[in-house]
Amino acid sequence: MESIFENIDFVENPLYETIIEDILSKKYSVVEDFFSAEDVAILRQSLLNKHEENAFKKAAIGNRFEETIIKSIRGDVILWMEEAKADTSELLFFSKINSLVNYLNKTCFLGILHKEFHYALYPKGTFYKRHIDTFQNDDRRKLSFVCYLNEDGWLPENGGELVLYLNENGEETENIIYPFPGRVVIFESQVIEHEVKPVNKERLSITGWLKTR
Repeated sequence: MESIFENIDFVENPLYETIIEDILSKKYSVVEDFFSAEDVAILRQSLLNKHEENAFKKAAIGNRFEETIIKSIRGDVILWMEEAKADTSELLFFSKINSLVNYLNKTCFLGILHKEFHYALYPKGTFYKRHIDTFQNDDRRKLSFVCYLNEDGWLPENGGELVLYLNENGEETENIIYPFPGRVVIFESQVIEHEVKPVNKERLSITGWLKTR
């Protein structure tokens, strides 16, 4: 009898496999070539264009049912991305995200059914204090995703680094990740506390979450 698995069209993706191995072994993955340099430039310009149109709003603490703006905790401005209304540049982004989600669901059975993403701009002097990406009234976020859209030549002294607080052998360690352009960071939303250090130069990204039902 022919196995049903012989009829499944599946091609192993080395990049996605590396992400999976990283998350399984250390609960996060840092990827340098998830998007092409051209795609990063297109997405950066899309963010800047929308910011010039004053479409961004002050980011809040909590989910959409419990929003409170607290400047002492976070200082970024954001614009939610809607896939159904995505323009050409955003379709580039969602195409790659959907490819990753389909791969994760086929290989890891994560049950990712929803996603939410927004553009994020941190003005000079802003930050986001230590936190975790899940809420008391909503634990559907499984994987957090950040794609940095900063200019080429971004320097560590520009600040805005992401700090992941990890527990290794019972001791807390800090993993510092600089927001170099094109770099993508994926980590477990319910496990890893993290923060964005103060920025010394405007910091651009797309941030979001892959969610179960």
